[in-house]
Amino acid sequence: MRDLYYGSFARFDTPSKKDAAQLLGADNLVGDVFEIEFHTEDGQRVAWMRNRFGALVGFFGQEASRQLSLCEARGWRLNALLSFVAYSESPEPGHYWGESALICFDPAESESFDVFLAGIAKRMAEGVRPDIGLGDQGVAKVLESKGSWSPTKLVPLPPREQGTALVKTRRSISEKFIEQARKGNKGCYFVSWLFLLAVVAGIVFGLKACGVF
Repeated sequence: MRDLYYGSFARFDTPSKKDAAQLLGADNLVGDVFEIEFHTEDGQRVAWMRNRFGALVGFFGQEASRQLSLCEARGWRLNALLSFVAYSESPEPGHYWGESALICFDPAESESFDVFLAGIAKRMAEGVRPDIGLGDQGVAKVLESKGSWSPTKLVPLPPREQGTALVKTRRSISEKFIEQARKGNKGCYFVSWLFLLAVVAGIVFGLKACGVF
């Protein structure tokens, strides 16, 4: 099997809490596909994730950036799929970070790998983390199935250290409605607003019951 694919989970970090705020909103959903963009910082080539709305949201470490650079040098397509977002209190003053699934492939096989990529993105949106380190057998299955095959083996979330909380691991119901509304489903847009209003009403009712209002 010729060399035409690379897949792995990699950690990303954010420059600051302020910059990380956008990761918590509906513009960056679990399972979203991000473009990879390189910037030179302190003499090092660093890979960044750019979301579909044009915002840079996080950067990868040295090893992942090096691997992505190698894939770029081969002329491959580079993709990062958001897996989860976490917050750690330490080191102070705390920071947001997460993991993305890096999926890179030879564009000559886009017909199969575009379908494969969409399937992985859909599973990740539900909080599933397929093992994307395919190996020759896995790559062969993707090509034979025209991308419809997907690995059954899963990758667990990394061990959670004290002071770390997982903020996003799957798409919420409201995020699913918002995404459908973006695709032109006006009914979902209306329902998403009703859902959000219901949540706000529930909070207000709870505060009144507690005597806050």
